[in-house]
Amino acid sequence: MTRLTIKDLDLRGKRVLMRVDFNVPLTPDLKVSDDTRIKAALPTIKYALEQSAKVILMSHLGRPKGKVVEELRLTPVAKRLSELLGQEVKKVDDCVGEEVERAVSKLKEGEILLLENVRFHPEEEKNDPEFAKQLAKLGDVFINDAFGSCHRAHASVVGVPDYLPAAAGFLLMKEIEYFEKILHSPEKPFYAILGGAKVSDKIGVIENLLNLADKILIGGGMAYTFLKTQGIPIGSSKLEEDKIEIAGQLLANAQKRDKKIILPQDHIVVEKIDPEAQTEIVGLEIPEGKIAVDIGPKTVEIFKQELKDTKMIVWNGPLGIFEMDKFATGTRQVAEFVVQLPAIKVAGGGDTLACLEKFGLADKFDHVSTGGGASLEYLEGKTLPGIAALREK
Repeated sequence: MTRLTIKDLDLRGKRVLMRVDFNVPLTPDLKVSDDTRIKAALPTIKYALEQSAKVILMSHLGRPKGKVVEELRLTPVAKRLSELLGQEVKKVDDCVGEEVERAVSKLKEGEILLLENVRFHPEEEKNDPEFAKQLAKLGDVFINDAFGSCHRAHASVVGVPDYLPAAAGFLLMKEIEYFEKILHSPEKPFYAILGGAKVSDKIGVIENLLNLADKILIGGGMAYTFLKTQGIPIGSSKLEEDKIEIAGQLLANAQKRDKKIILPQDHIVVEKIDPEAQTEIVGLEIPEGKIAVDIGPKTVEIFKQELKDTKMIVWNGPLGIFEMDKFATGTRQVAEFVVQLPAIKVAGGGDTLACLEKFGLADKFDHVSTGGGASLEYLEGKTLPGIAALREK
């Protein structure tokens, strides 16, 4: 790690202002329905508390667009965090201002305060320097442990480090470690599995991975645009018309570089996307009026064959509509195969995490990234503003 980490700072008695990613799903009666992101931040929070720091947490939740939205308050998060830590998490109803400063001044060593949703202020997303300065006033040091927000040049991510010594927390350190390995020193052979609905989300990732990976296996909705570019009938399956040309260019680039892009050779299809729909297996060509919702059994076997000798694998995006059990088989079978391989296994992206959690396989990967957009931008080879804002050692 070339950046400062939480271990490099003396936290004793200090006010530690920590940016975390508590952007978690809530139930209609405002309870946390998935606490994965909260749990991911616990090692950093606990470490700061053990060092006798006064911990002040800031996060966003949802997209309130610079206004106070009652359903997007962080109160349910404070409650869940209290339960996980086994100690009270104090909570204020704003993230800046006199009331907040008073609450911070009363904090004792080993206590914890959660600020209100930073996105209730329009200045957060504008990275307003005055707003960043008001936030920075609350701490002596700044710790970023919010990998899921590191691709955003927002005040609580990149503005605060202008005013305070800034370092990475344990979660961010782990994310950086695995992505740097993928980008700069992957174990070979190194393969990538890419899925998800849209080619447009993954163009930069595919372009960059063609420099790094020996093979790219493609499934999910994005596969049908690639098949279409080869003149293969795709029925009524997901298609991005405006990306047909670029998909063709990516396939041509792969061929030029002697890299393999492997596409589905059979499909699970339905007449309409419905959990009760009648499924059937078809070959490479998808009949008129049919919609592909998952890779077929032949493709599962091809993917297994192609992956079996890998030393390192990165997976981003499901291979079918995994949210519906009937259309989750392909993704699940490939995932069950991957976790048994003696290779370094990294998964990235919100949907990837959700499907691995659903199959109970997330903890069998060496690393599952907590960031969707952030992990995609990292795999594109972009510098994430939140990481660039941290001090060099």
